[in-house]
Amino acid sequence: MHPPHFWKGGLDPKSRAAAPLTRLLMTPLAMIYSWAGARRIRKADPFTSEIPVICIGNLTVGGAGKTPVAARVREILSARGLRVAVLSRGYKGREKGPVRVDPGRHSAAHVGDEPLLLAASGEAWIAADRAKGVRAMQAGGVEAVILDDGHQNPSVEKTLSLVVIDAGDPFGNGHVFPKGPLREPAARGLSRAQAVILMGDGPMPKALWGLDIPVLSARLAPKSAPPAGPLVAFAGIGRPEKFFEGLRAAGAELVEDVPFPDHHAFTTGDLDYLRTLAQERGARLITTEKDLVRLSRKDREGILAFPVVASFEDETVLDRLLDAALKTGA
Repeated sequence: MHPPHFWKGGLDPKSRAAAPLTRLLMTPLAMIYSWAGARRIRKADPFTSEIPVICIGNLTVGGAGKTPVAARVREILSARGLRVAVLSRGYKGREKGPVRVDPGRHSAAHVGDEPLLLAASGEAWIAADRAKGVRAMQAGGVEAVILDDGHQNPSVEKTLSLVVIDAGDPFGNGHVFPKGPLREPAARGLSRAQAVILMGDGPMPKALWGLDIPVLSARLAPKSAPPAGPLVAFAGIGRPEKFFEGLRAAGAELVEDVPFPDHHAFTTGDLDYLRTLAQERGARLITTEKDLVRLSRKDREGILAFPVVASFEDETVLDRLLDAALKTGA
């Protein structure tokens, strides 16, 4: 779905754009959602594994940069000689798992787009039941688990919880779903984190002032320069505008940008429209790696990808946090 405009931060709460009446009507639903989430965490009896479980989560609905962070943490730990794998839920995939993702055998329809993308550069698993997933990975010889997007899932004890926050729009309008984009009140979610990763440019959110945990700065950096010449960009991610802004900042000649809902399943009609638009503008099509893996091999023909990685300003603190997690989980 496209996030409602009134979810955005920085709006006058009494203005028409902030939809005060809609937010008022959604208040009871937001209260129930928040209460149910808190109760689920409070009543949980989490599985404690024999290997470290490092959770990369966030507090809002939609993308904040978790997947590139998970890939970078896996890369850091793998460089230490450990067998490290990412565990995802497999959102919108048919497989329930636990199963190790095989890019040669699985498609995004089987395991979801993010796990398939992660499996292209390292080991990745999916499991609808996260506890079963960690058990299977432990039994299969994995030495450390990166739990992708599990901060609100209490079924597994986390050795280290890192919360990724988009510096450009940290908490939206500050309300819990569906009144706003938060999965839970910010203060509650931050109370279970051992560190925050502030992704991109923007001021330090007030919710982080005086917080007694490290706040790491990072950004999404391109792996290489964008292709030369006119481009038509499209993206079906949490915040497509971030992708478009990143392309422009890297020097791309963007003549059109077309946003789609997060995890969008591209139809033949969508692709025909995009190809026609690109042809009319004398441009080539470009998208994110995550969007590209959702397309069939045939549909990918002629479409470029613009890969990005999580780049930390200083990885010293991250290294210390990971060292402590490895010792705790040993």
